[in-house]
Amino acid sequence: MDTYRVGIAGATGYVGQRLIARLAGHPWFRLEALGASGRSAGRRYADAVRWALPGSIPDEAAALTVGACDEGTFRECDVVLSALDAAVAREVEPALVRAGLAVVSNSSAFRMSDDVPLVVPEVNADHVSGLRSRAGRGFLVTNPNCSATGLALALCPLHREFGVRRVVVATLQAVSGAGLDGPRALDLLDNVVPYIPNEEEKIEAELGKILGRASAGGFAPAPIVVSAHCHRVPTLEGHMEAVSVELGSDVPPEEAADAMRRFRGDVADLGLPSAPAPPLVLRDAPDRPQTRLDRDEGGGMTVVVGRVRRCPVLGLRLVVLSHNTVRGAAGGALLNAELLAAKGVLAKRALA
Repeated sequence: MDTYRVGIAGATGYVGQRLIARLAGHPWFRLEALGASGRSAGRRYADAVRWALPGSIPDEAAALTVGACDEGTFRECDVVLSALDAAVAREVEPALVRAGLAVVSNSSAFRMSDDVPLVVPEVNADHVSGLRSRAGRGFLVTNPNCSATGLALALCPLHREFGVRRVVVATLQAVSGAGLDGPRALDLLDNVVPYIPNEEEKIEAELGKILGRASAGGFAPAPIVVSAHCHRVPTLEGHMEAVSVELGSDVPPEEAADAMRRFRGDVADLGLPSAPAPPLVLRDAPDRPQTRLDRDEGGGMTVVVGRVRRCPVLGLRLVVLSHNTVRGAAGGALLNAELLAAKGVLAKRALA
């Protein structure tokens, strides 16, 4: 595998920091450039960032000078991993694509666009196949909302074997999902906030696209009706989801659990460095998964499922836990970039 030069847009934010930490020592990717807002541009990364992760800033990042999020900063990169807020991404990401860069985005700005794959590699790796003709000419790939990622991984084996018709999901989402400038401690201590702007709409729209089909004309969503209820809770990392599912037939919980246990996904044979084996782990204890105990399974890339049982309304219910800033954000974006490399979609850009 070639070594690809990677840039990070939004490098000083929480997801940007996660990307930098996960790139340290990566066998396929080398950190080349960092972009951030005007407040940080022109400064050493170590001086510009409020580092919020355990341990020190990786040496390869600390000494880099932060640039603007533009073509000039990333001109020597083969791929840009974007951790930009949606409002900024709407302007920056298309400009980078027009400049011929491959962009893998964590932003919600273009997830539902007809020509942009929304990818969870174990679930829909084939959705990137249409990008081969655009290698070297610029394109955009997105990873889903952090809660939608865990939900899609848990439901994929059920949808493939039995068909998923309807889903009701209530999320318990960690504070880190709101970024470094998220809710104040005073807002969340001894409290649960039953509203996260745009989260419910994202989950309800994105699940169908992820579990649907790709074609030459775009993406045909799976005909799944989703009702989401999103809550911010006082945990640091890890989104928990209580899920009720209606399948295409009456499936015993034991059979549903077996389908999830056997699931290996679409990329098991590609050797992607960030891909967990297996992508799903089932806990049999009646009080698991628990956020603090299970969120770091598989280095934060494995989704943990438990309490698979009958639902008197929809037929089946379960609990899903995923690490929101790893599997649902930085790790998911990095895994998408690895998928593009393994599928021959990433091109090495010639230096000027």
